[in-house]
Amino acid sequence: MPKKLLKNQHLLVEKNFINNDWIEAISGETLAVTNPFDQSLVGNIPLCGERETVQAIESAHHSQSAWRSLTSLERANYLHKWASLIEANLDDLCTIMTIEHGKPLFESKAELLFGISIIKWFAEQGRRAYGDIVPANKSHHRILVMKQPVGLVGIISAWNFPVATFLRKAAPALAAGCTVVGKPAELTPFSVLALAYLAKEAMFPSGILNLITGRPSEIGKVLTSHQLVRAFSFTGSTAVGKVLQKQCADSVKKVSLELGGNAPLIVFDDADLNLAINATLTNKFRNMGQACVCANRIYIHENVYDQFLRGFLEGVKALKLGNGLSANINQGPLISQAAVDKVLRLINDAVSKGAEIVCGGKVSSLGGTFFEPTVIINANAHMDIHKEEIFGPVAVIYKFASEKQVLLDANHTNFGLAAYAFTNNIQRMFRISEGFEAGIVSINEGVVTTEVAPFGGYKESGNGREGGKEGLEEFLETKYVCIGNIDP
Repeated sequence: MPKKLLKNQHLLVEKNFINNDWIEAISGETLAVTNPFDQSLVGNIPLCGERETVQAIESAHHSQSAWRSLTSLERANYLHKWASLIEANLDDLCTIMTIEHGKPLFESKAELLFGISIIKWFAEQGRRAYGDIVPANKSHHRILVMKQPVGLVGIISAWNFPVATFLRKAAPALAAGCTVVGKPAELTPFSVLALAYLAKEAMFPSGILNLITGRPSEIGKVLTSHQLVRAFSFTGSTAVGKVLQKQCADSVKKVSLELGGNAPLIVFDDADLNLAINATLTNKFRNMGQACVCANRIYIHENVYDQFLRGFLEGVKALKLGNGLSANINQGPLISQAAVDKVLRLINDAVSKGAEIVCGGKVSSLGGTFFEPTVIINANAHMDIHKEEIFGPVAVIYKFASEKQVLLDANHTNFGLAAYAFTNNIQRMFRISEGFEAGIVSINEGVVTTEVAPFGGYKESGNGREGGKEGLEEFLETKYVCIGNIDP
C-alpha cells in the first residue's frame, strides 16, 4: 500500500476538505486513483457533485468576511506557516506525487519546491496590494484608489503539475483576502489533498480553503454559475476552458485561464549549440512532454541542422524510462492510456503525410503507458502534430533558412503561451522577443517558469496572469473613492 512508503501516513487523505472537516461524498460513491507506472491502487477519492460543491461554496462564503478583515501581515503569517510545513514534509509529498502521477522523484521535488516559493512570494505580495492617491480635477475633491479582495474564488487545477497549478491560484487568492473552493484533477488529487491537510495543521481558519473531488463537469458547472463565486481560475485544455468561460458569462465572473500551447523553439546558426541541445532536451522531455510550455515545433537553422540533430538524438537515446521512485530515472510513464492513444494518433498522421521517425515512435517495451522518447523530422504544417498540442515525449524538428520566415511560421498558430529562441546576436534577441506572439518568451534558456514573473498566454492560450506582481491582481478589485466638499 502507498501509505507504507510515507513517514507521515496522514498525508495521504481519501476525503474532501470542507470547513476544516474531512468529508465523504453524500452518495458514498468513490473513484479509484491508480499509479500510471503499474496501475496499482493509490487510493479512493469521494465522487462528489453539485450538493457537496454548494456546501463548500457556502462554507467559503461564510468565512470570507473574517478572512478579508485580517491584516495582510496576519494572512501572510498563515501562508508562511503553511509553506514551512510543506517543506518539512517534502519527502513524503514527493512520494505521493510520483506514485499518483508517474513523474520521477527529482521532478516531483522541483515542483514542490516551486510550490513553496509561490506561497512565500504571494504571502509577501499580499502585503503590497497598494492603492493610490490621485491628484483631483477639483480643488475640493480628494481621489483615492483602493485594492480589495474580489471575494470567493473557484479553482480547477490540472493533473500534469498538480501542486504548481493549484498553488499559483490558491496562494495569491488567499493572500489577497479571498476564500477558495478548489477542485484538483481526479487523476492526481492526493498531492493537493495533502496540502489541505497541512493547511489545517497550520491552523488555517475554518472555511477559507475547501477542496472537492468528483465529477468534473458537475463541479465545474456549479463553480462557474454560482452567484457567490466572484472569480474563477482554470488550468487545462483550451476546449474545456472555452466551455467554462462561457458558463462564467451569465454571472460575469472575473476569469483567468491558463490553457493549451503550441510552443515554437528556434535555434539560429549563431547559437551556442551545446547549450541549445541540452536546453531543448530538458524543455521537450520534462514531465514526459506533458507540459503546456514544452516545445511543440522545433525549428533549426539549415547551417547547423545536421549537427544539432546528431547531438539531440544522442541525448534522447540516453533518456532512461522506469519507475519514478527508482534512482537514475528521468522519464516515467504517460498519465493514461488516452494520453498514449493521442500521441500515437499524432505520430501516425504525421508519418502518413510524409514525416520520418528517426528515434522512438512507439510504446516502450516496458509496456503500460510508457512511451519511447521520439524524434520526428520532415514534418509540415498540414500535419495534426504541427497544429495540436502534443503533450507527450515527441520532438518534431523542422529546418529553416530565414529569420523572417521562421518567425512567421512560429506565430502561425491559434496558441500563444510560450516561445523559445537560441541566439548570441543581441539585435536578433530583441527582434525575436518583440516578434513572438506569446505571453512567455525565453532566450537561451529551456525552463523559465518562476514565481516572480507573470505566467500566461496570448490568443487561445488563455487570459490573465499567474505569478509576479500581476498574479495578485487577478484576485483584487479596484475601487475609486471620491471625497467631496472639502474646505480649502
